[in-house]
Parts: sequence; C-alpha cells; structure tokens
Amino acid sequence: MVPLTVLDIANKEFKTSLRGYNQDEVDEFLDEVMKDYEELMRENDELRQNTSGMGEKLEQYRSLEQTLQNTLVVAQTTAEEMKQAARKEAELVVREAEARARELMQKAEGDVAQQYRELERLRRETEQFRARVRSLLESQLALLTQEGGLLPVSAETPALDVSR
Repeated sequence: MVPLTVLDIANKEFKTSLRGYNQDEVDEFLDEVMKDYEELMRENDELRQNTSGMGEKLEQYRSLEQTLQNTLVVAQTTAEEMKQAARKEAELVVREAEARARELMQKAEGDVAQQYRELERLRRETEQFRARVRSLLESQLALLTQEGGLLPVSAETPALDVSR
C-alpha cells in the first residue's frame, strides 16, 4: 500500500449522489486535510533529516568515546611503565650510592690506619731522637765533670731531665 500524497488528496473526486454531502464543505475539509497533511509531511522530512544527522553525530561521539578510552588505557599503561622505570632508576641510584659510600668508608678506614701507622713511626723516631739527645747530653756532662774537667762534682749539681 502506497502512502497518500498531497496531490492524491487534492485530485480526489467524489461521486455525487442525491442525498450526499455538501460539496463545498467536502472541498473545504479536503483543503484543510491537504494543508495539514502537507505540514505533517514537511515535519516528517525534517525529523528524518534530523534523525539522520543525530545518528551521524551519535556515531562520532561513540568513536570519540572509544578513542578517549583507548587514550586513557595508553596513558595509564605509560604511567605505570614510567613508575616502574623510575623505581628501577631509584634503586640503581641507591645501589650506586651505597657502593660509593662503602668505597669511601674503606678508603677512609685505610687512610685512618695509615695515619695511625705514621703516628706510631713518628713516636718511635721521637723516642729514638730523645734517647740520642739524652745520651749525648749525658756524655757531655760526664766529660765536664770528670776529674780535671771544667765542672766540679758536687751534690748540688742538678740532674738533667731530658724526658720532655
């Protein structure tokens, strides 16, 4: 069944009968129906066009939504990868810092041990020097106090204190 058109309504003719409807009223009614039908057809076309446009927009929005979801997934994945990379890098930096700290501690301990050895060496040399100076002074004092020497031997002659 084919839908009516405005022309179908405008060209419709009714048979006349003796006790039939008033032709002017029928014509006026048909004109009014034709005008309303034409308006409905126009609105229907506009709605079809709008619906078509809305469908395209809806498809665009769905596509955009899918793109945004994909982008969000990629962004989340990238963020996780960056976090893991940062953690690994931080762990590496910490391990390197710990290794460097151990190395510095070993070097410092070695330096301290070297300084102690040097200190002990200097103490021994100081003691040896003191012993030689004491021996020299004692021999000089003995020479001076010998019989016929320059200094008389007495109980009041002070003893040399070279322990300093």
